[in-house]
Amino acid sequence: QVNLAEGEGGSVQAGGSLKLSCLSSGYDIRSLHMAWFRRLPDGDRVGVAAIAKTGYTDYAESVKGRFTISIDIDKSTLYLHMNSLQPEDTGIYVCAAMSSLWTYQGLQKSAYMYWGQGTQVTVFS
Repeated sequence: QVNLAEGEGGSVQAGGSLKLSCLSSGYDIRSLHMAWFRRLPDGDRVGVAAIAKTGYTDYAESVKGRFTISIDIDKSTLYLHMNSLQPEDTGIYVCAAMSSLWTYQGLQKSAYMYWGQGTQVTVFS
């Protein structure tokens, strides 16, 4: 029902910035909780940032102060602004969504039922 499509990621030198995007379709983005996860080499996903329907946000401790999650309602797009990037931020970033009919659960991956395909972010020294 909800289709999520990440824009292209990128490759950046340590200390640089990138902005990721995730276009949502098939559902009103105003009725969603959304999040960004990073897929590890073993296939597991770890939470990076999440935003509730109300606008409340959660961030992984490792990205606090560096990343900002936001939604542009008019463009039906989720964003992740990534600043001061470090090599450990490298990975495949995947956007996710869940209906706001259910309680927001922050960075708990099991709560999200809709997932994008992911986009590669590479940070080099």
